[in-house]
Amino acid sequence: MILIVVLSVNVPVFRKFASMRALLMHPYVLVFFGGGLGSVLRYALGRLIPATFTSSPFPVAILFVNVVASFVLGAIVSWVVGRSAGEEARLLIGVGFCGGLSTFSSFSNDTIMLAQNGRFGAALLNIGLNVILCLVASAGGLWFGQKL
Repeated sequence: MILIVVLSVNVPVFRKFASMRALLMHPYVLVFFGGGLGSVLRYALGRLIPATFTSSPFPVAILFVNVVASFVLGAIVSWVVGRSAGEEARLLIGVGFCGGLSTFSSFSNDTIMLAQNGRFGAALLNIGLNVILCLVASAGGLWFGQKL
């Protein structure tokens, strides 16, 4: 993000990087970098959360990243509305980062695994918590984004 700001400054020394700036601002490149960052953070949190916060086999890390991504996406969407310069932020953070951070497939797989192991209550709790907390986080993000 800092590189994008630096390359957007109209200083003579940066003019030779005009094609680099165009490349970095390309929608696919923004989504690519945002998605990579989100995926790495999801992996790191998945390794950290079970070892640190819980000894239960309940998928807390996936719940956490889904809620955080819902909040961030809500904030970005709300912030971008009415701002023509916000499209790059929406692609980098909203589509890329939040897309890489959140994971419906892992949520689905975790829920199926809980049910297959006879933990039907935990499977239903996982569904309920993901749906309700993610909706609340999205609403909170929308509210927060309007305040920015």
